[in-house]
Amino acid sequence: MLSESKSANSLPDDLAIRINELSISYKINVESKKTLKNAIMRASKGERVRTRTVEAVKNLSLDIPHGSVVGIVGANGAGKSTLMRSIAGILPPTSGQITVNGRISTLLALGVGFNKALSGRDNIILGGLAAGMSKAEIESQTDSIAEFADLPEGFIDMPVRTYSNGMYSRVAFAVAVNMTPDILLLDEALSAGDAAFKEKSFNRMRELCAEARTILIVSHALSSLNELCDRAIWLHKGKMLASGKPEEITEQYLKFLNVGELPSSYEDL
Repeated sequence: MLSESKSANSLPDDLAIRINELSISYKINVESKKTLKNAIMRASKGERVRTRTVEAVKNLSLDIPHGSVVGIVGANGAGKSTLMRSIAGILPPTSGQITVNGRISTLLALGVGFNKALSGRDNIILGGLAAGMSKAEIESQTDSIAEFADLPEGFIDMPVRTYSNGMYSRVAFAVAVNMTPDILLLDEALSAGDAAFKEKSFNRMRELCAEARTILIVSHALSSLNELCDRAIWLHKGKMLASGKPEEITEQYLKFLNVGELPSSYEDL
């Protein structure tokens, strides 16, 4: 899925993304049994749905220069995916501001934005149109994207609803990384496909890094982040605990996973 930049009027030329005091919260239903019967009984008694507010991102500020490759680590529920969706313009901030300078290509969930009734080839074309590409540009890249996805013979022209999860992920990744984005957001996309496709994907990521694209990667594959990224940040319960060289951040994060306790210097953050 692709989206145009929000606003770059106040952004320095060397920055691709500026996040200023960003907080994102939302409410979730905490009903133990979500049934129609319970909903009717609750309505008849004038009771409200019981909800809980989740503070997914808390007062986060971050500048990301053009050409940076930033890895984001953190346990499940740390706010990584919420942050990526907000940068992509999918989730609005509760408070604070995100300013983006450039066209964004996202792969935040398997095949988000795909029309399952259409073929893989048609979805490639739709992806190009969403990216603001001309018809000539799309036609010049469709075959190479289909070739990159490398589906079994004939499947690229079959409806996406007939695809396996692996085939789905191949096309989604192929579209995301071949639309020549200024900014690429990847959420656990490096694990898509079988071993051969993972190697092809990794090589494509190396090419994008060499082209000085701005890339944000959420992944639990720490060794991949160490190789691809020039910077990493560690999110924990919605807050940024640390930012720095990937090897240093992933080492600190691994120690946390093994010990289960935050370093004493982070406890008051």
